Amino acid sequence: MLAIINAELVMRDHLIPDGVVLIENGIIQAFGNAKTVAVPEGCEILDAQGAYVGPGMIDIHTHGADGVFFTDDPLRASRHFMKHGTTTVLPALYYSMNTEQYVAAIEKIKDAMQQPGGENIDGFYMEGPYLNPKFGCDKEHNPWKGPVAKENYQPIIDHAGELARVWCLAPERENILQFVLDAKKVNPNARFTVAHSEASPQQIESLMPYGLCIGTHHTNATGDRFRYSETRGVCVDEAVNNNPDIYAELICDSRGIHVDPYMLRLVRRIKGDDRIILISDVYVADGPVPEEFAGVTDINFDWAGEIAGSNLTLEIACRNMMRHTGASIVDVFKYASYNPAKVLGLTDRGEIAVGKRADLVVVDYKMNVQNVIFKGEVQ
Repeated sequence: MLAIINAELVMRDHLIPDGVVLIENGIIQAFGNAKTVAVPEGCEILDAQGAYVGPGMIDIHTHGADGVFFTDDPLRASRHFMKHGTTTVLPALYYSMNTEQYVAAIEKIKDAMQQPGGENIDGFYMEGPYLNPKFGCDKEHNPWKGPVAKENYQPIIDHAGELARVWCLAPERENILQFVLDAKKVNPNARFTVAHSEASPQQIESLMPYGLCIGTHHTNATGDRFRYSETRGVCVDEAVNNNPDIYAELICDSRGIHVDPYMLRLVRRIKGDDRIILISDVYVADGPVPEEFAGVTDINFDWAGEIAGSNLTLEIACRNMMRHTGASIVDVFKYASYNPAKVLGLTDRGEIAVGKRADLVVVDYKMNVQNVIFKGEVQ
């Protein structure tokens, strides 16, 4: 048995000071204040020395880490995330790949999931294939601009199987519903997102009964709609904000470039703490930094000067969210752990509770990672 002692436990809506967590066989057996939870003799002890202990973070949307895509070196990427407290990660597979490349990437990552160092990979975030070709980095190399065609997408669905936890799509694409139905035949629990889109709220809401419940990197790669000259219409961002059943993904970089700090505060006010998910959306791109973004180090740019994802990990995104919005450490752990677990239906993790998988992270008050526990083992 492992006992974590002298911890400030981060719960869903409060803190437990002088906390203790007892772990056996990879499962949380007990937790609470040291006055109420006794540590059995003979336990392995991890002394948190007053640091915060929260649930391991869950990054549902990221393309790579440590300078590599998951498709190039999945173990290097997954190990980097584990070191930074991300105990569950969904590699994002982008629309720049054709059918054969998607299939090859899926099989390569599935193999890595079975190897030491790849255990925190828990499925796929399919950022494509059918997004709006007007939006996103590297859009010049999008092979999916043509009609939604079963002969092109079915091999991807079949190879990903039930590991395709999330499918991103642009609801305005013609015949997109057939794609959704075919994806659900293979994985009835798949979630769908509105992504890289200029869909109307009505087009988005028409897919919610089929599992559309996430706004991909909210306020990024979405179109504007104007009803008349100088009058604002409504589009993707408004639909995500207005629908309480849609979670908003947020990329929270240090300068507030992906999402302006004022917008972060507005989204938090509208969506509430139960419908925000922090993501890293790391992308590997080495285009030059535009002059207007001189000095930026946690964002990448493609060779057209477009923003191309981030260099974040979730503990840094949490720190930025705290600074930009005044959110507490309890709040940001919800955004980075409990909410992503809930939207994916991962009922075995995402919070400190008896019977949950012992995926935990020890951090200081600035979210610097000190220890990571994965399935009850100190990493």
